[in-house]
Amino acid sequence: MPDQSAGTTTVSAPPAPTGYARVFAVPEFRAVFAAHALSLLGVVVSEISLSVLVYDLTGSPLLSALAFALGFLPYVVGGTLLAGVADRFPARRVLVVCDLVCAVCVAPMVLPGAHIGVLLALRCCVAVVSPVFQGTRMATLADILGDGDLFVLGRSLLRIVSQSALLVGYGLGGLLLIVVSPRHALLITVGTFCASALLLRFGTRRRPARAGVGNALVRDGLKGARQVLADRRVRALLLLFWIPPMFSVAPEALAAPYAAELTAGSVGLGLLMCALPVGTIAGELYAGSRLRPAARERITVPLVCCTLLPYAGYLFRPGLAVSLLLLLVSGAGSAYTLGLDQWFVRAVPDELRGRAMTLLTAGLMTIQGVGMALAGVVAEFAGVRATVAGAGLLGAVCCALLAREVVRIRPKGETGLTTI
Repeated sequence: MPDQSAGTTTVSAPPAPTGYARVFAVPEFRAVFAAHALSLLGVVVSEISLSVLVYDLTGSPLLSALAFALGFLPYVVGGTLLAGVADRFPARRVLVVCDLVCAVCVAPMVLPGAHIGVLLALRCCVAVVSPVFQGTRMATLADILGDGDLFVLGRSLLRIVSQSALLVGYGLGGLLLIVVSPRHALLITVGTFCASALLLRFGTRRRPARAGVGNALVRDGLKGARQVLADRRVRALLLLFWIPPMFSVAPEALAAPYAAELTAGSVGLGLLMCALPVGTIAGELYAGSRLRPAARERITVPLVCCTLLPYAGYLFRPGLAVSLLLLLVSGAGSAYTLGLDQWFVRAVPDELRGRAMTLLTAGLMTIQGVGMALAGVVAEFAGVRATVAGAGLLGAVCCALLAREVVRIRPKGETGLTTI
C-alpha cells in the first residue's frame, strides 16, 4: 500500500511568547498597562499645567515649585494612614474609586475663579490618593500575573513606562501649553483619569478583599505598617528599595547648577536630565528580555552595591560627554530592581500585600524628595561635584550594608550570592 503519510502537511504550533511578550499575552495586564500609561499622562500634564498656572496667578517661583513638591510630600500620609484601604476592599473597586477621586480633585482646578490655596490643596489630595492607587495596583499585578517571573516583568514594564514619561512627558506637556491654556490642559488630566477608571473597571475582573474590615481605617493602616516593618526580611528589602534612590537623585537635583558649571546650556541640562532614565530603561529592557529569572536574582546584590559607584567619577571633573556616560552606566545598574521585586513579593504574606506595596510606594517617593533636598543643602557648602561623588560613595556603602543584611536572612533555596 502507498504511504499515505507522505502527502500530509504538519502544522506546527506558533512559538510561545517569550520575555515581555509573555506579559502582554495576559488580557488583564494589557488593561492595567494602558490604564497606567493614561494615568501617567494625566499626572505629567497636571504637574506642568498646575505649575504654570500657579506662576501665572502669583508670579512666585517658590509657589510654582511648591506645586511640584506637593506631588511628593503627602505620599507618606496616604501611604501610612490610608494603606489599609488596599487590603480591606476589593482591589478593582479601590483602583476605580482612586482614579475617580483624582478626576474630581482636578476638575475644580479648571474653574477660572479657583484660588491659589484651593489649587494647592487639591494637588495635595491627589498626592494623598496616589500611593493607595499605586500600592493596590502593584498588589493586583501579583494577583493577575502570579508572584513569579511574570510579575517581575510586569513591574519592570510599568517602571519603563514611568521612566519614559520623564523623557518625553514634560516636553509634550510644554508643547501642549503652546496650543491651549493651562486650565484647558487640565481637562485632559480629568479625561485620562476617567479613561483609566473605565479600563480598570471593564478590563480586570473582580477579586475579593485580602483582609476583612476590622479596626478603623487609619488604625488599620498604622497596624498594617507595623506588621510589615516588624518582619526583619521585609524591612531590609524595603530599605534596599528606598536607600539607592535617595542617593541616586543627587545628579538630577543638581543638574541645573552642574550644567552651568560645564557651560553646557539648556541642551546640556536636558541631556543630563535624560541620561539616568535612558540608562535605567536600557538596563531593565536587557535584564527583562535577555536574562533568565535565576540570573536576574544572582546579579541583584552585585548591581545594587555598584550602581551608585559611577557617581564617584564626578571627583575627576569630567566634561559633559563623560558625565553623561557615568549617568548612563549608573542608570543601567538599576536593573537590580527586577530581582528585588521577586524577593519582596515572596516575602510579604498575601493578606498584607496591598499595605506592603502601598508602604513601598509611599516610602520610595518620600525618600526621593528627601534626597533632593539633602543634595541641595550639601551642595551649598561642598559644591555640586563633591556632593554627587559623595552621594555615590556613601550610597554604595549603605547599599552594601543593606545587601549584606538581605543575604544573611535569605530564605533557604533562594538564588543569589551567599556572601558579600
